[in-house]
Amino acid sequence: MSKELNSDNVFNDIDFSDQNIKQLEFENCTFSNCNFLKSDLTNTKFVDCNFIACNLSMSKIQETAFRNVEFKECKLLGLYFENSNNFLFSASFDSCILNSSSFYKLIMKKTKFSNCSLKEVDFSYSDLSESIFENSDLDLAIFEKTNLNKVDFTSSFNFSIDPEKNQLKKTKFSRLNLTGLLDKYDLDITK
Repeated sequence: MSKELNSDNVFNDIDFSDQNIKQLEFENCTFSNCNFLKSDLTNTKFVDCNFIACNLSMSKIQETAFRNVEFKECKLLGLYFENSNNFLFSASFDSCILNSSSFYKLIMKKTKFSNCSLKEVDFSYSDLSESIFENSDLDLAIFEKTNLNKVDFTSSFNFSIDPEKNQLKKTKFSRLNLTGLLDKYDLDITK
């Protein structure tokens, strides 16, 4: 069964939460100020798409494909990206709120998170190698058996990463945020 293709379209101020958007395909589309809150995006494919100031919080993304997708100023609360189609998964996040989302076991090399809130996000068992966390809040984010090789954390904050439980070769930190690597030792570090 072929999917309905939407190509080179711009969608402004649309409430998709009341529409059936399962099993559709969007290529080179822009979504601006759209509401996908609790939408069912099962088996939907987004290729070379931009989401600007959209709300995708708590949407169902079972087997949803995100390929070269950019999210800017979006709310992405409680999304389980590990349920998405991980074949060629590629996304970037700028000024987004991703709190309580999960990327468990997802391969997402070279992903950029810029000015994002990533509180309580689960990155366990994922491959984030060569990713960038620029000026992002990682309070209570979970890193366990995560590939963090060559990841740039120099301007991130509030993270807690156990070096013994994660891969950290050539990972970048600033002197100011190194305490996030020592949390398990319950040290009193002063400035």
